[in-house]
Amino acid sequence: MLNKIILIGRLAQDPELRYTPNGVAVSNFSIAVERPFTNKSGEKDVDFIDIVVWRKQAENCANHLGKGRLVAVEGRLQIRSYENNEGQRRRVSEVVANNVKFLDWPDDDNRQGQASNNNTDQDDIDVPF
Repeated sequence: MLNKIILIGRLAQDPELRYTPNGVAVSNFSIAVERPFTNKSGEKDVDFIDIVVWRKQAENCANHLGKGRLVAVEGRLQIRSYENNEGQRRRVSEVVANNVKFLDWPDDDNRQGQASNNNTDQDDIDVPF
């Protein structure tokens, strides 16, 4: 049997970090993933998919990711049920991530500006040959 999911999308909100009573880190966030086809109005619909990350990777995601960041998530689909405050059974579908790859830098404009400043500085250096 196989339960494997690979997604690439942008964070819909900042990750939420919390700890279980045993001290295990867990982070939750959702990513927006475009569908590969257009709807009747010619636009691509977006699915918002809930992601759960555990332990050190949860802390890394919470500390280094934010809304709008591009990530690749590899994991498994989990469907769980719980009882809400009114006593009704609810089902939740989420991806439990085994691996989260950061696909962009947190501040691309700033990094490009720094790179161009470095190039300008190099133009002022006299090369002996």
